[in-house]
Amino acid sequence: MSDFVSTKRHGNVALVTIDNPPVNALSFHVREPLMQALVSLRDEPSVAAIVMACAGRTFVAGAEITEFGKPAQQPDLRVIVAVLETIAKPTIAAIHGTALGGGLELALGCHFRIADRTARLGLPEVKLGLLPGGGGTVRLPRLVGPLKALSMIASGTPIGAAEALAAGLVDAVFDGALTAQAVSFASEPAASGGPFTPVRARNDRLDRA
Repeated sequence: MSDFVSTKRHGNVALVTIDNPPVNALSFHVREPLMQALVSLRDEPSVAAIVMACAGRTFVAGAEITEFGKPAQQPDLRVIVAVLETIAKPTIAAIHGTALGGGLELALGCHFRIADRTARLGLPEVKLGLLPGGGGTVRLPRLVGPLKALSMIASGTPIGAAEALAAGLVDAVFDGALTAQAVSFASEPAASGGPFTPVRARNDRLDRA
């Protein structure tokens, strides 16, 4: 697709890889080809599941700070997450390193999230005097419950993979070979055929609270 986003097929599972060193920030030159890749794979009948992963030392660790305060370039993160939620086939975020801010919000657009055991996840925007702007305040409570979500949003402190698994933020934790584990993980929901409910439409944790 581009120097920053590539796709590869593993049977009927498509692997989308973001490669924007050093921390895979969601700059415009990542967002544009990522959007194109997701739309193309959404509409490709031979693709049964989509895995989103990152090259290098970390998953998406946030937005591109140098773009703050400048005119917005579309697609922005909210548009990409909205497109993710139109995909009827299962989508899986494979998280290693850190999924922070916009990176976690991107992962929340997927149906499933898996993580390396050493990964850390959070919404640290408050430490910059900001609130999460990519839908994290809407989707996070639907996975971890409102009290846990409030703590994460208001403190900005990331949590580890084990805590994320216990809270319901991720669906599985693995040791090493994360991309291969993600492709294998995707095969089961792909075979089931769904339906797959977007995170924003999951109200069980809110109703219980």
